[in-house]
Amino acid sequence: MNTKHTIPSDEELTAFIDGELTVEEAARIDAIVNEDESVAERLEFLARASLPFKQAFAPLLSEAPREKLETMLAAIPAQPSARPASTPAFASRRRFLGALAASLVAGIAIDRAVIGIGKGFSAKDENSEWRAVVADYISLYTAETLAGPVPGREDQAAQLGPLDEKLGLSLSPEAVSLPGIDFKRALLLQYDGKPLAQVAYLDPETGPMALCIVRSDAGPKSPDLESRKGMNVVYWSNGTHAFMLIGHAAADRMTAIAEGARGKVAV
Repeated sequence: MNTKHTIPSDEELTAFIDGELTVEEAARIDAIVNEDESVAERLEFLARASLPFKQAFAPLLSEAPREKLETMLAAIPAQPSARPASTPAFASRRRFLGALAASLVAGIAIDRAVIGIGKGFSAKDENSEWRAVVADYISLYTAETLAGPVPGREDQAAQLGPLDEKLGLSLSPEAVSLPGIDFKRALLLQYDGKPLAQVAYLDPETGPMALCIVRSDAGPKSPDLESRKGMNVVYWSNGTHAFMLIGHAAADRMTAIAEGARGKVAV
């Protein structure tokens, strides 16, 4: 493996997936992916994820000219449609990434059904699934991701509005405030075709933190604690929604914060 290249950041890989790199930058990323298995695995993870990483990372990168992209597409050899039983998993990954690159350079939106990617999670425990996906997503956040001033109350309320409408919530800036932790933004995301509310915070002591909510008919559940991606997760549910608070703070502090939030965000 060649270790002299610069490892692409998640922002660069996300831009590659979204078709926002120049031809030269896309070619550079493609070359690194083909020689570095760890980068290939990271790209595959970002491409397979169903959450909109573009909202988390929005680099100001120029869009590649379509004519040059089509020329690059024409030069990509066709990939076999089926994988022989003896083909190593890494070779299968290369075929997946080849299909991804072909779609990117053509300027075509990636559709998991088109390239034959099924769901990444079993349907046996839906509540566990969404927490796993959110943890993967939040693990990409750094303090720099959430840098900037704290929005004023009116801005916070405006960001929370779409969450209320799509998820049947009634969230005010006061309801989602966490003691000693800065509100940064509220996003309406999507998991498995369903709306997912995310309120992102920046804890001065431990970094990114997020409160996430989805509709759920699994019934009420008292708060519980688990660890995902090196972060602590406190999760609970009521009759209509499931909640999770995820962050890098110690378990006892996360539990205390979640208990305060639980009483305020009841819907």
